[in-house]
Amino acid sequence: MTYTEEWVTERARNAYEHGRASFDIRPERTALLVIDMQDEFVRPNWSPYWVPASTRMAPRLQQLAEDCRAAAVPVIWTIFDDTHLGLDRPHALRFLPHADRDWHRPGPAEVWGRMGRRPDEALIRKPSYGAFYDTPLDTMLRNLDRDTVIVTGTLTNYCCGTTARQAYERGYKVVFGADVTATDDESRQEPELAVLRKGFALVLTAEEITNRLTAATSASDEEERANVA
Repeated sequence: MTYTEEWVTERARNAYEHGRASFDIRPERTALLVIDMQDEFVRPNWSPYWVPASTRMAPRLQQLAEDCRAAAVPVIWTIFDDTHLGLDRPHALRFLPHADRDWHRPGPAEVWGRMGRRPDEALIRKPSYGAFYDTPLDTMLRNLDRDTVIVTGTLTNYCCGTTARQAYERGYKVVFGADVTATDDESRQEPELAVLRKGFALVLTAEEITNRLTAATSASDEEERANVA
């Protein structure tokens, strides 16, 4: 077979737009990561880093967190914060346009109160975009015996996308929430989802994630009843 430019381009385009990873989501092996749903990104009009799309999708993410709790899927939260006097933050950040604001947090960063984080759910304060960078997340997941992560939160193409890539590189199966992630320019959402869909993650809506968790839980319950019988 001769692989023409048209053939390889169409093949790539189809994977970007319609590709779907083939692994199952097993609740007993899965954790939900809620990335940086914190005041400065989600609280309306509070900081120059506000992401309006994250405020709009927050109720949907709250519901997904409840669905995960119901399926015994642990919820792990992260915050992009000032840690270790900034000495653990990538040195080049100060030179990038992303850091060109005079605004500073009035205190430690916190999960937006309306997200409903529970006291018994772990909170990781991270110094950079990816949730695995200089944090105990990998150890926590392995201690929980989890090999699959559901990535949600903000920003889609920074902290969420970086976390998804880091998880993939560490051997995790990655589920990425298409409508429970948000970014500061919504025209950037689908291009990031396309790259993740083709090469890093199973990209699903919150409803699709919940349906898969529910189906897997029901199947497990039926199997357990059959074994007892």
